[in-house]
Amino acid sequence: MKPNNNPFLFFIILTSSFCFGQMKSYSKKIELKGIENQWHTIQLPNEVFQNMNSNLTDIRVYGVTATDTIEAPYIHNVSKAIDANSFISFNLLNTVNNAKGYFYTYEVQENETINEIKLSFKDSNFNWLVTLQGSQNQQEWFTLLDDYRILSIMNDQTDYSFTTLKFSDANFKFYRLLIKSPEKPNLESVKILKKAKKAPQYHDYTVSSFNVSQEEKNTIINVDLKSRAPLNLLELSVDDKIDYYRPITIQYLVDSVNTDKGYHHNYRTMATRTLSSIEENSFQLPGTMAQKLRIIVSDNDNKPLKFSNINLKGYIHSLTTRFTEPATYFLVYGKTNDKAPNYDIAKTSISIPENISSLQFGDTTYIPKPIIETTQPLFENQWWLWSILGVIILLLGYFTIGMMKKEI
Repeated sequence: MKPNNNPFLFFIILTSSFCFGQMKSYSKKIELKGIENQWHTIQLPNEVFQNMNSNLTDIRVYGVTATDTIEAPYIHNVSKAIDANSFISFNLLNTVNNAKGYFYTYEVQENETINEIKLSFKDSNFNWLVTLQGSQNQQEWFTLLDDYRILSIMNDQTDYSFTTLKFSDANFKFYRLLIKSPEKPNLESVKILKKAKKAPQYHDYTVSSFNVSQEEKNTIINVDLKSRAPLNLLELSVDDKIDYYRPITIQYLVDSVNTDKGYHHNYRTMATRTLSSIEENSFQLPGTMAQKLRIIVSDNDNKPLKFSNINLKGYIHSLTTRFTEPATYFLVYGKTNDKAPNYDIAKTSISIPENISSLQFGDTTYIPKPIIETTQPLFENQWWLWSILGVIILLLGYFTIGMMKKEI
């Protein structure tokens, strides 16, 4: 007797339909080219962020065969900076002062390279210049920093401090710090460290326009990007050569509502920082998806600053993807409220080859959605309905009059 395969055939058809349905729930796809090995890297192009959700969870890699759709797992990588800070042990040898200021001499216990010293003070308002020197024998001293400014400002308008000494890698047994202050600083703690940092890699996003205006005691900078993108770094170029310390608020446009008085723009704050003349005006942002920004600089009673340029950047997003079956593969994206995929390769320790190649992209196309057929009403024009009602009323009147005549 020939076995009945109908249940298995039904299961295969149902599974295939489900896979194809999953892919059709996304808005766009890009064909992936150059798949030759099991592992490849897919560097997300800027254009995909325009249609992705804010959490970047609606990314899939699907392979299409003659009978099925395959989902390829991936690991989502972000080109963030890698910090490996090492705190160095040291001893305070002496504290002396003279007409120049207050000297602090430290001995590093081991042969270590350092490039940063963090100072913490109990003082809340100060503006001091410091000199940092290094020596191997306390006889010959070499200058690492000279007239390096540290300061703290705390009042009703500003709460800002900058007390970290940053310098090129140095390897000395002794370090001497001079704080040029007429009064003894209340130095609370000192941390000596080597800040080993792998710099992040960024995409540069094109600023289509930015304009500067004044509102009361604030400078308002409106920035438009060419397209929506995940932003991680804002760089401001200030032309003024004076000293300045001004609070800034960085906002992004959430939505716009059309009212009787025109469009009302709703902004949300992504970061608050301090614009300072002694630091680089480069601000880390929390990876917010945005196309329009508004930067509010609090000038208080000061003259507004002049801004000549604005740069916006974002981390590079890439997918380390595993391909196990031959198929035509697509990068698929664009699905509101989609959840992040749950892949084993993102949780377990898997041996991934080094120097895996990046894939090339084909054309970007919209994914067609199934057409939902709707039953049309029998009569779309209301005049037909009124005409039929009129005929029915006339017929009822005719028969009623006829019956009344018969009774008479």
